[in-house]
Amino acid sequence: MQPRAQALGGRESNASPERAKETLAQTCGNVVVHLIFSTKNRRPLIKAEIRPDLFAYLGGIIREMRGTAIIINGTVDHVHVLARIRPVNSPAEIARVIKTNSSRWLHEKWRIKFAWQSGYGVFSVSESNISSVTRYIGNQEARHQKCSFQEEFVAFLKKNNVAYDERYLWD
Repeated sequence: MQPRAQALGGRESNASPERAKETLAQTCGNVVVHLIFSTKNRRPLIKAEIRPDLFAYLGGIIREMRGTAIIINGTVDHVHVLARIRPVNSPAEIARVIKTNSSRWLHEKWRIKFAWQSGYGVFSVSESNISSVTRYIGNQEARHQKCSFQEEFVAFLKKNNVAYDERYLWD
């Protein structure tokens, strides 16, 4: 039985997957995400001397996934990534690829025992808020002289109305 458009209030259509390929030439979107993740147990492993290389490497991963890193910054125990990603990539996939590849790279290049926390935070960012989020990410060093990563992350969750159980936030 073919679905009928009348069920949705429209007119009947003879659209098929083959026909859709002809009429929908591309997928378009403007998906901007703010990813936040920390080192496992918030260990202070991201020393100042490796940050520029690490942040550049993270940007390269995003570029390989055909996205654009707008800004990447962080401190000794966590990273913020503001990126424009393709609609075909989920934020979960972006986070997984970034964390897996960069962890391996840190082991190989810097010879440190390194791991990211298993979870992460992801928040959508509207085009009109990109500049304020960019400033926020750019000021990480100053911000973390006043508050810890845990305090910052919980504040993000509250500000964005994300339900959470603190027993499961940290590993």
